[in-house]
Amino acid sequence: MLARHSIFTTLALATALLFAAPALAADAIYTNWLGKAIAGYDPVAYHTMGKPVEGNGDFTTKWMGAKWYFASARNRDKFAAMPEQYAPKYGGYCAYAVAQNSTAKIDPEAWKIVDGKLYLNYSKGIQKTWEGNQAAFITAADKNWPGVLN
Repeated sequence: MLARHSIFTTLALATALLFAAPALAADAIYTNWLGKAIAGYDPVAYHTMGKPVEGNGDFTTKWMGAKWYFASARNRDKFAAMPEQYAPKYGGYCAYAVAQNSTAKIDPEAWKIVDGKLYLNYSKGIQKTWEGNQAAFITAADKNWPGVLN
């Protein structure tokens, strides 16, 4: 009976350790499962066209370990010259989530430019919540970033 209990305990512990996910720090740039920053949308277009525009696989660059997509070679070159000017705040994670000291994926259609900076959010609904008190959320997110990645 004792041997059976020990075997069961050992198997349960081994199973728990096998399936336990280690706590990993988030990447500095949020990418989707294909490794695309902003889900393949052009970060420059938000600034220059005032709307989200899907990038083209012919116009890409790597920056901060992520692959960035652009609608044109011109936008790619602008980004490559000054990525900090065009890249979204908080590595492209949801601005509202970062304000809550967390991270979340984004919807490229849920965005806003504030003081020349691109902010992305999880959804259009979260975007409305964020816009309701965006100054406070930006202040909180600025305090949490980049520590929230750990």
